[in-house]
Amino acid sequence: MVENEVCTSCKTNIANLKGSVEFSCPNCNKSKIVRCFKCRELGSKYVCLSCGFSGPN
Repeated sequence: MVENEVCTSCKTNIANLKGSVEFSCPNCNKSKIVRCFKCRELGSKYVCLSCGFSGPN
């Protein structure tokens, strides 16, 4: 079974959404951060579940 990917910030399902990205936490490199285009454009905050790092600023 394939796990549905959701935006870390807004919890929107990003399957087939253009402009979505997935990357490792820039602080700990342990958790996966998933961002939809809208949250990336707005600069919405995300928090790493492993270390508590928050971004994008």
